Amino acid sequence: MYFTYILQSEVDKSFYIGYTSDLQKRLSGHNAGMSRYTSKKAPWKIVYFESFETKSEAIKRELFLKRQKSRELLIRLIEGSSVG
Repeated sequence: MYFTYILQSEVDKSFYIGYTSDLQKRLSGHNAGMSRYTSKKAPWKIVYFESFETKSEAIKRELFLKRQKSRELLIRLIEGSSVG
C-alpha cells in the first residue's frame, strides 16, 4: 500500500505534497528534519492522504497535485476529507 499525502506546517500553514509507503514514519522524518525542504517549517501534521495499490499510482497522484499549483484545490481536498 502506498499513500499520497499533504502535510501542513504548523509554523506558517504552508503545504507539502509527497508519497510514501509508511505515513507515520515519513511524518516523523519530516518533523525530525530529515528532509531539507520541510526541516525549516516543522512541525508538520498530516491533513490529507489517499491510498493506492501501487507506487506508480501514488507518484502519479503526487505529480498531478503538485502540477496544479493551486492552494484552493488542496484546501478543497482537505475540507472534503475526515483527516484534516
